[in-house]
Amino acid sequence: MSKGFRGGFGQKSGGGNNMQKMMQQAQQLQREMEKEQAALSETEFEGTAGGGMVRLTMNGAHKVTAIEIKPEVVDPDDVEMLQDLIVAAFNDCSEKIEAASEEKMGKYTQGLPF
Repeated sequence: MSKGFRGGFGQKSGGGNNMQKMMQQAQQLQREMEKEQAALSETEFEGTAGGGMVRLTMNGAHKVTAIEIKPEVVDPDDVEMLQDLIVAAFNDCSEKIEAASEEKMGKYTQGLPF
């Protein structure tokens, strides 16, 4: 005669509590990340080129908020140089945003496999 199945499906174990605790920690971590991302997107960054002749301001969400061009760099016969300075200032600013983002958000992704 069979004694019946005595599997562990209906029994309580500590595993459920550990999983719930891990989920709560993950949700807390996600809230912290979202706060950091929001603060970063509101932060202003400045990129420069030509020794400060061109200044470009962007927020952490990579939106340009201002461009300042010194009058002496504006040469109607050399528009290409001005274009290059604007691109260089933009790239300088983007690199600063990326560095700040890595510094702030890197602590959350450190050790993850992607």
